[in-house]
Amino acid sequence: MGALVLALNPSIDAEWRVTEARWEEKNTIQSERRWAGGKGVNVARWLRHLEGEPRLLLPLGGATGKELAAHLRREGLPARFIPLSQATRVNVIITTADGRQLRFNPPGPKLSGAEWGAVLREAEQLVKRASCLVLSGSLPQGVKPGVYAGLIRLARRAGVKTILDCDGEALAAAVAARPFLVKPNEHELAEWRGRVISTREGLTRAALAMSNQTGGWVLVSEGRRGALLVNHRLKVKLAARPPKARPINTVGAGDAMVAAVARQVELGRGPEDWLRWGVAVGTAATQCAAGELPPTALVKRLLKRVEIIR
Repeated sequence: MGALVLALNPSIDAEWRVTEARWEEKNTIQSERRWAGGKGVNVARWLRHLEGEPRLLLPLGGATGKELAAHLRREGLPARFIPLSQATRVNVIITTADGRQLRFNPPGPKLSGAEWGAVLREAEQLVKRASCLVLSGSLPQGVKPGVYAGLIRLARRAGVKTILDCDGEALAAAVAARPFLVKPNEHELAEWRGRVISTREGLTRAALAMSNQTGGWVLVSEGRRGALLVNHRLKVKLAARPPKARPINTVGAGDAMVAAVARQVELGRGPEDWLRWGVAVGTAATQCAAGELPPTALVKRLLKRVEIIR
């Protein structure tokens, strides 16, 4: 088995296309598109696109849960479903004619103690055969912020590296459990640091501070500016400048980056490859509609144009 991807709060993503978003006026939806979404699902989709063999573990409930499971089966994404009594959420993306987006994400279902126990038991079994563990996205209601930290420790006991992408209280608790690699964006890193980050030097200091706590790698996604990869213990500071590309969509670009890094870790490649592939694949994700995948030829072209700055 390849990477085990936990998507604890997956969603149906619904994109509504409108001419423009008008406040306090009727907005006519010109088209609607729905697909299996949420950060963990996006990561698994990209991992398979990059020739990995991921397995998803996700709790699903209600009619939307059935809809999401049907999407995954049609895509051929291997997944283990844990049934919930409450319905899986629907995230709404409103895209205007000029490409701007509004995003609305509900908190999702509330898991009972028994439902969370079923997720944890399945994770304990699956992680033993995984190449790495990817923890990505928000936590559902009813689950304590420290659960990612517990899952990181579980993976470590099994000899499995963890790649983490979350925010808020869950991130603060998980950092203390020392994951192999954390991928915050600039806002998430500033929130964790507890202060505004206004300079490149400040960003680097914050990333190194997080790396010092985890003892591992921190990859900061910077949108159009690329990414920063640091390791405090190994005294590594690398940056990557992305190729110029006008974005069509930015939903899921960070998830694509996480998947690319996880795949390179699986393959035994080094940090420069993690960074180069992460930025190339994240950029490629901006060149297609949300929930869709670009040709692998585009990824390879972009890969050649990523500049690594040591």
